[in-house]
Amino acid sequence: MTYQTYGAPDVLQLTTFTRPVPKAGEVLVQIHAASLNQADLYLLRGKPWVARLSSGLRRPKRPTLGADIAGRVITVGGGVTQFQPGDAVYGDLAAYGFGGFAEYVCVRAEALAPKPASLSFAQAAAVPMAAVTALQGMRAAGPIAGGARVLIHGASGGVGTFAVQLAKTMGAHVTAVCSARHVEQARTLGAEHVIDYTQEDFTRDGRRYDLILVVNGRHPLAQYRRALSPRGRLVVVGGDVGTILRATLLGSVVSLAHSITVRSLIARPSRDDLLFVGQLLDSGVVVPVIDRCYPLGELPEAMRYLATGHARGKIVITMEQADQ
Repeated sequence: MTYQTYGAPDVLQLTTFTRPVPKAGEVLVQIHAASLNQADLYLLRGKPWVARLSSGLRRPKRPTLGADIAGRVITVGGGVTQFQPGDAVYGDLAAYGFGGFAEYVCVRAEALAPKPASLSFAQAAAVPMAAVTALQGMRAAGPIAGGARVLIHGASGGVGTFAVQLAKTMGAHVTAVCSARHVEQARTLGAEHVIDYTQEDFTRDGRRYDLILVVNGRHPLAQYRRALSPRGRLVVVGGDVGTILRATLLGSVVSLAHSITVRSLIARPSRDDLLFVGQLLDSGVVVPVIDRCYPLGELPEAMRYLATGHARGKIVITMEQADQ
């Protein structure tokens, strides 16, 4: 599925290519499933404009979106020793040119990790970017002590559902902020307290948190600060552009002025982090949450659903030739 110009999901078109051949250090993966991330939507639209500095000013440099994949190794390039044909793998291609919304992709071997044996390919594809973002967000401002009070603002999407579970594995008392339709899901994932943001403003209820992880939020920094405990930490991994920019540009100033930590985080693909998450997945203490699955040919419709902002967990794309 390719796109040659920025725009709405309708610019995506099914295209046929010759199957690629891996270069030295690469593996050819037959993709069984891939999942959508907000990054795909930003790149499709070419907005915010700053994204075009890397993706192409006038038109996309790379014709195929898709970062998170799960599939099987078909062939390996020269020098690859950690994988062999037939291995089930998953990974995040964001640092390697994307290309996951396709039947096959060649990618550097270091982008991949063995697929957790307990997961289907669809479940595994839902993991890499969202889970690693949640993990890096939790760790961004230092380790979480047992009993810490952690609030996840935006607990219903891909990153948020992993963040709730990961915080619980770290021994935190978790508060989830989401809409009414996601309250029971947040409780099931381990949140001890759930706030329906349509009915209650957590920045005004008097509770204080040691860590606020902003996955999808739009409060001014002053309001978030009001909900932090002394020396508390605010980490912004998502939300509207204004929230992210304020945390990026003003975070250090606010931190010094109020003896707290305020920062934004751009998560980076990490094989070590993916291996760590994989152990939690195989042990069953963390589970991927999938809202909907679409075949590759319905990627435009999947993108439109992602754009509504109402997905409950991850949206997964499956390949018709794949044995799920």
